[in-house]
Amino acid sequence: MNNGRVLEVSDIALSFGGVTALAGVSLHVNRGEILGLIGPNGSGKSSLLNCINGFYRPDSGKVYFEGKDITRLPPYKIAQLGIGRAFQGIQLYVGMTVLQNLLAGRHLKMKSNPLAAITYWPWVHREEVEHRRVVEDIIDFLEIEAVRNWVVGALGYGLRKRVDLGRALALEPKILLLDEPTAGMNVEEKGDMVRFILDIREAMNIPIVLVEHDMEIVMDIVDRVVVLDFGHKIAEGNPEAVRTDPQVIKAYLGEEEEI
Repeated sequence: MNNGRVLEVSDIALSFGGVTALAGVSLHVNRGEILGLIGPNGSGKSSLLNCINGFYRPDSGKVYFEGKDITRLPPYKIAQLGIGRAFQGIQLYVGMTVLQNLLAGRHLKMKSNPLAAITYWPWVHREEVEHRRVVEDIIDFLEIEAVRNWVVGALGYGLRKRVDLGRALALEPKILLLDEPTAGMNVEEKGDMVRFILDIREAMNIPIVLVEHDMEIVMDIVDRVVVLDFGHKIAEGNPEAVRTDPQVIKAYLGEEEEI
């Protein structure tokens, strides 16, 4: 595996019954880059992310993370290695506060068992303080101080998506998989989310795989683009080259007009 590559997907195939979800897809993510993963609905984007973080087991092919074959590892092991994920649908505990949801994202980092937590030994207290420090930094970073003690169910959609991103960051990931992070947002909310995504790459040096349907966002912020259509990779390259690719135009619009 190339030393500059954090993640490498090699010839991944996946099918459900007689339906092909992925047909020999390969891609890589370099250190410090944002890779856009685009394609029409049903093209296999989420299925590919599910193969990367262990929710699906591919029929064939390999997934490598920092040179390690992770293809057959369970999701929690893959998360422990440093692959964070934010899903298209918001996966939060709506009856808990923002702070509690972010602390839940630290669970793989916690060493205290329930008995130790009940007895509250000094080292347990020190561990809790450290987890709180990490979470407070995320709250500041995502500018959600004003709602830190709000119950998540009382928040608007855009803020919930921000909290969901924060919980993925609480894992202290080495790479982030973001599945349509701006879906359903208004223009202002999208602008905020794009700003945070760029800040994550710049300030935290975390590479990102971004699944996104808003082509204006994709073309503005990603370094490279991979395009899927019916489970096949049909294009890969810089945003400008992909934007004018006839196959990409046909897959999205059904006719040869530029995106």
